[in-house]
Amino acid sequence: MTTDYISADSHIVEPPNCYIDHIEPSYRDVAPRIVRHPDGFDTYYVRDMEKTASVGLIAAAGLRNEAQQKFIASATFDETPRGGWNPVDRLLAQDEDGIGGEVIYASLGMVLCSHLDYDYMNACFQAYNRWLETFCGHAPDRLFGLAQTAMVSVDDAIDDFRKAKAMGFVGMMMPGNPQYEDYDHPDYDALWECAVDLDMPICFHILSSRGGEISKALEANRGHPLNAFLKIMRSVQDMIGLFVLGGVFERHPGLKMVCAEGDAGWLPHYSYRIDHAVTFHNPGGNIEGFSKMPSEYIRDNVWVTFQDDWSAFQVKDLLNIDHLLWANDYPHSDSTWPWSQEMLVDHSKNLTDVERRKITSGNVRNLFGLPG
Repeated sequence: MTTDYISADSHIVEPPNCYIDHIEPSYRDVAPRIVRHPDGFDTYYVRDMEKTASVGLIAAAGLRNEAQQKFIASATFDETPRGGWNPVDRLLAQDEDGIGGEVIYASLGMVLCSHLDYDYMNACFQAYNRWLETFCGHAPDRLFGLAQTAMVSVDDAIDDFRKAKAMGFVGMMMPGNPQYEDYDHPDYDALWECAVDLDMPICFHILSSRGGEISKALEANRGHPLNAFLKIMRSVQDMIGLFVLGGVFERHPGLKMVCAEGDAGWLPHYSYRIDHAVTFHNPGGNIEGFSKMPSEYIRDNVWVTFQDDWSAFQVKDLLNIDHLLWANDYPHSDSTWPWSQEMLVDHSKNLTDVERRKITSGNVRNLFGLPG
């Protein structure tokens, strides 16, 4: 049974032609592509990046335990689910998971966000946007794409936002690190004004900040390798702190920030902690010039996505439930596909019907201005 639920965070498996066919000619010879590893599996080539991602790593939805690990270690592109890159099959995958639409993030694009050559990154993102426009154009009422910007400069980013809006994209997937200064610098105010004027949410996904790229994120600082998984969400927490404490939301109260795939159960404590910090450790008990406490900016300007974080439902009354977004993360290995409906029944059993519909469809529609 297909519902009107919408995944607020799903992904693409970028196909072999994604960048090569759409990138500007001067970069075609070094465009990202899929190559065969000597051990027989397919991986992505990106110029000047020694480690990127295997296709199996980003396309293992529906597999668990040994089967998943085998697929990640050995898959070729031809063995990946067609729904990762073919829009016709993507709608079938949505039907199988019982959902009616998805907000689409890049996959290799997360890796590219950490590239040190911003001109190269920009060429790649412009190519990806052209490819994704066609993909989403197949079903604009069910496939809601996020463009990518390399943040080469404020002026270039403003142009990217305007082009993205004209191409039908619903928001902008942002790299964690711009080329110049940082996002709380006043020079970026013109960009945030543009985002508000266009009603384009800015979206920060895990694994898209420098220092959080896959080559480092999959390495534990200490102990068991799985300890690495527990630190991944830190990058989106840093983005919240940067924007809130830097006064970005005070200056731009209409700006909408999405923190994707970092879960949500931690947000009430983080909100308490940030208020505690300014109350006890900053002169005057708050940041100078703030009209409200930091947690109130989080409540009003930040949305968070999660998959199987059952604790998010348990703390719904401690955060802004209107900013809580469910996702299935298809076709990644962390995906709840194709068991999303069963998991939602279990995890959301303490919610009212109104609350459940907000989290699974209403909130994401309101945030991105989606039809329905």
